[in-house]
Amino acid sequence: MAGNGSSLPASQLTPNTTVVFAALQHYKRRLSQYLFQPGFPPMATAERQFAEARRQMVLTQLRPNKVTDEQVIAAMAALPREQFVPKAYRGVAYMDEDVAIAPGRYLMEPMILARLLQEAEIQPSEVALVIGAATGYEVAVLARMTSTVIGLEVDAALSQQAGQTLQSLGIDNVALVDGALKDGLPKQGPFNVILVAGAVPEFSPALLQQLADGGRLIGVLRAPGAPIGQTVLIKRAGDLFPQRVLFDAGTPMLPGFERPAGFVF
Repeated sequence: MAGNGSSLPASQLTPNTTVVFAALQHYKRRLSQYLFQPGFPPMATAERQFAEARRQMVLTQLRPNKVTDEQVIAAMAALPREQFVPKAYRGVAYMDEDVAIAPGRYLMEPMILARLLQEAEIQPSEVALVIGAATGYEVAVLARMTSTVIGLEVDAALSQQAGQTLQSLGIDNVALVDGALKDGLPKQGPFNVILVAGAVPEFSPALLQQLADGGRLIGVLRAPGAPIGQTVLIKRAGDLFPQRVLFDAGTPMLPGFERPAGFVF
């Protein structure tokens, strides 16, 4: 699991929590092995199977890992995450891992996304920007929590797929923009919330300047080659951008934020 929420050192497990923890892991393995197999009971349609997987995501990934914001939980419990991944991967759409959607691109692990959104304390009247919109899942979650969401995506094929999926779900308070990710959308700002949907080595000053006063940027900072990164919250206060580290996360790197190679003498 990429985050640090449900993994406890053995020394901290009492006999009772050990049993509960083991039971949860066993259930998740069984769900992964059988939920989407041809032998699943005929009366359980694919739609019902995904609905149950979505319910289990909330019960075994979000709530046990300090996600208490009912607005976040309601948004993620309602959205069909499976529709935002390739058909070949829909059976693992609700697992507690980042899901590959294209070469080098992933949907964020559900628990990591939920905790980031919770820390941002999002309000219904706010405007949000998603850097790395990909197939649109993070955009769709934020669309249920804010008045307007703009999704920035460098891959035109992914952006087109996102638009089709969002339209099919009747989500109409979003706009998708094609373009480079690193510097955001300065002409469209300021934004109340900016979500960087993948790990990056740093947030550019140009991106931070697109926050409204009191605006929050949430994302994962991860040094190139590092095995793990840290989720952070940056809240603008005038010309200051204080940063708070939240928790560790193994979120994959988001292409397009690479630092320029320096000169070697």
